[in-house]
This record gives sequence, structure tokens and C-alpha cells, in this order.
Amino acid sequence: MNRCWLLSGLLVLLVGNSFAHAADAKRPNILFAFADDWGRYASAYAAVDGPGTPNDVVRTPNFDRLAREGVLFRRAFVSAPSCTPCRSALLSGQHFWRTGRASILRGAIWDGSQPAFPLLLGDAGYHLGETYKVWSPGSPNDAPYGSGKFAYEKAGGRVNQFSQNVTKMVANGMALEDAKHALYDEVTNNFDAFLAARKPDQPFCYWFGPTNVHRKWIKGSGKKLWGIEPESLQGKLPAFLPDVPEVREDFADYLGEAQAFDASLGALLKKLEATGELDNTIIVMSGDHGPPGFPHGKCNLYDFGSSVSLAIRWGNAKSGRVVDDLVSLTDLAPTFLEAAGLPIPERMTGRSLVKLLKSEKSGQVEPERTAVFIGRERHVESARADYMPYPQRAIRTPDFLYIINFKPGRWPLGDPYRLDGDNVPTASAITEETRVTLPDEDAGPTKAWLVGVRNEPKWKAHYEWVYGKRPREELYDLRQDPQQLKNVAAEAAYASSRAKLEEQLMGELQRTGDPRLIDDGKFYETPPMAGPVNDQPTGGKKKNKKS
Repeated sequence: MNRCWLLSGLLVLLVGNSFAHAADAKRPNILFAFADDWGRYASAYAAVDGPGTPNDVVRTPNFDRLAREGVLFRRAFVSAPSCTPCRSALLSGQHFWRTGRASILRGAIWDGSQPAFPLLLGDAGYHLGETYKVWSPGSPNDAPYGSGKFAYEKAGGRVNQFSQNVTKMVANGMALEDAKHALYDEVTNNFDAFLAARKPDQPFCYWFGPTNVHRKWIKGSGKKLWGIEPESLQGKLPAFLPDVPEVREDFADYLGEAQAFDASLGALLKKLEATGELDNTIIVMSGDHGPPGFPHGKCNLYDFGSSVSLAIRWGNAKSGRVVDDLVSLTDLAPTFLEAAGLPIPERMTGRSLVKLLKSEKSGQVEPERTAVFIGRERHVESARADYMPYPQRAIRTPDFLYIINFKPGRWPLGDPYRLDGDNVPTASAITEETRVTLPDEDAGPTKAWLVGVRNEPKWKAHYEWVYGKRPREELYDLRQDPQQLKNVAAEAAYASSRAKLEEQLMGELQRTGDPRLIDDGKFYETPPMAGPVNDQPTGGKKKNKKS
């Protein structure tokens, strides 16, 4: 961490402390529950979206409680549908492309020039802690705090392989509910250790990041552990997922892991109630992108990959509201800082949600929140033989999703390795190993099934639709096509809308210094194994005066 960052952190400490104590003697705590690969699937959405989706099937009572006692966001999106860039954007409150080498999955580096909300809160006197996954750069365990200092995991981490561990305990004779609660007890005990380490009346910021919703899972665990009948999903899957038994079972297993994450949060809510801290805690529950190992999910800019669940409970927020504003998870960093009484660094592109949370309105609350910006670059470095990324940028409005695929000659989900000739991988190999083929999509039964039927007349077009190359521009009319099934970018009737969206998207990329627009994207186009590549800009030339 460079000297500039340390000096600026000291400034924030001095200014932030005086500002916070003057504004509010009792600053709110922050509990951030963030799941790997958990998209927009929670039972609270069934009521607001209407019937006929997997939200009819999943049961997330703790998320629903946050929504009922706080605010449910219908249109929340990530900056990038890939773990590290999403988290880098969230930590820094910026578009992912402004975070330098932290904007890619493999070879990511946090160079110390970025603001990071946990570090700013820590400088201002907050007690910091994390359990399980954050992505260390920019987290409390980054320098100068020292590796592991704020990790609270000694009670155990078996919740991260929830179905595997519960299945094993049940096989060894433990009752199902007892096995589940053994894992919840570990969650509670880690949180207890964190709370015990804080000073009296010290506000805290705790990041709870279990990884169980990320693959792999035990096949059939959705039904065995959670009673989710795969056939209850028939007719409710989005059209880009084959509605066949293999896929329905896989999706049921995915929903089971979402329910395990939700139940784990429930253990933390009970502890907040027992300590009297519930109403003075901002509780946020969300995920880093859409479902893994399913077409159009993780690593895609379609809603299935980039839209996420989001509910926020805070004692200052009027309960029971459903908000339609388009929000980005980059908005959370400035939200936490403002709620803590701290200044928001100028370079943050996210916009605080505090006014929205304190409003009494539902629906569209702030008229200007009508667009979010999404993108991706490199996910798995070896996804393509030449190590190139798949560069995309998109703008999502209430009515349209407009995507630019900057390199349409490349395979969107990675090269279709070994799918011709004599050494075609088996379904079991594709299920187990992500990099066997189409590496940017996680391994799993759905991917294996669809690859297996790719040459059958009934499914050939479907396979090519979800895994084939894409045109440079995609435009979806969400009023007529909410699942984004028909690209209308080339249709004359949409020419005006397409042009306006392109202008708005490109304007935002230029305004915020996207390296993709500099030297034909050289920053991202240089293979990561070829030497010191990504020494490019961290997003524009403007200096940050407050961070």
C-alpha cells in the first residue's frame, strides 16, 4: 500500500471522525451478507414479479424479512458478472473498469490507489471483520492492517461446502436438522468472536461471505436437504435453459444452496436481536452475479447473469417498500460511508442510497436513477487459446438492455475445446472440470447435458444460441421481451433507440476513463502471461482529493 494512500487515509480518519461524531453520536453498524453466484432468486420477488418463475419455488425467509422490514430492490445490478471485478467495484464504489488490475479475475492486483469502504470505515473508528470470502485487496486484511487480522473463522467454515458437509454428517448418522444447525453454530460462533473483539459502543462493519452458492454441490441436494422438487420448476425456468429433468434438478440444487445461505444469515439476525443491535445496524443481503454453470448466467450481461437480489434493512428506513430505481452494487460503498457520517471520495462513481432508504415512497423514488452500466473483460485467463478477454459493455434502462461486444469474432464463453474429433470429453468430465470446454462457464450438469446434445436436431440451434458467437451489438426491448430472447439491434424500428443508448453508454465510458477505449483496449488485450502488462490507468486522470 503506497504512502499516498496512507496519508489520505489519515486525512479521512481526522476529517471523518469529527464529521461523524458531530453528525451522529451513535453511528450505525453494518452487516453485509454477500453470497457467491447468488442471482435474483428469493421468495420475496415472487409477489412483486408475478407467478411463473423459480421465485415461486425458492424459500428465503430471512431475505424476505429484510425486505418486509426494510426495502426490497427490484432492479439491482452488478458492475461486472464475475467475482473479482464485481467485488473490486463494490469495495471501491466505482465501475469495475476504473479499478486497474483489480478489474480482472486472474492476475488481479489492488494497487493501493483506490478508495475502499472497509478501510475508510476502519480509519474512522469502526471495528472491522470478515468471515469467509471477500477478495482480500481492499478488504480489512489488506496492508497496513496485516494478513488475517480481521478474519473471524476459527469456529469453522463448513458452511462453504454446505451440501457436501451436511450430506456427509447425515450419512454418518446425524439427523438432517441437527447437521444443518451444526453449520449454523459455526456461523454464529465466528460472529460472536467478532463482536467480542470490539470496544464498548464501537460501531462495527462485518462482511459475511459464504461461498456455498458457488459450485460444486451434491447432485440431488436441493430435494434431499431442502425438499425442493425439481419438477416444481417445470414451466418456470427461463427459455434459454432447457426445461428438461437434468436441468431442473441442477437448478433445484442451486436454489437449495441459496436457501442455505439465507438460513445462515438468520443465525446472525438472531444474534443482533439478542444483543439489542438490530435496529442500529444496516443489514444488506445480496450476491456477486447470477447463477454459475447455466447459460446466460455468470459471465453474461443479460439480466440472468447481472441482476441480483438486494434487500436493505435499517432502523431509519420505512419498512415494506419495493423500489423500482435502477441501482448498482457500486452504490453500496458511498451508502455505507454516508450512513457513517463520512465524506464520499470524489472518484466513486456509485451514488449513495441513503436518501432512497430514508424516503417513504415506493416505485421509482429518485427520477434520475434510470440506468446502470455493466461490463466484463477477462474471466478465466485460459478461456481462449490466445488468452484474450471477451470485452463487453452494456447499459440497462427500464425499457432496454443494450450491449456492445467489442470483439465479436471471439467465443463469448471461451473456446469450445475438444468438442470435435476423437477426444470429446465425457459428461462427467464436463460436470467436474470447468476448463474442459467453454471455460468461462462453470462446470456442472446443465452445461454437460447441453454440450452432450449439441448435435441433436432438437437442441443444435439452442446450443449455438447460448454458446455461439454474438454480433457486435445486442438490443433487447424489455417491454416486449423481458427474458432478452430476441436481439432487435438491426431492426429499423429500433434505430433511434439503439443510437441513443449507444451514445449514452459510450459517453459514460469516456467520462469515466474506461481503458477499453484507449489504444484499442491494450490494457486488457495484452495477455496476462506476457509480462508487466496491466500497468495502465486505474480509471481516468482525475485525482481523488478525499481518499
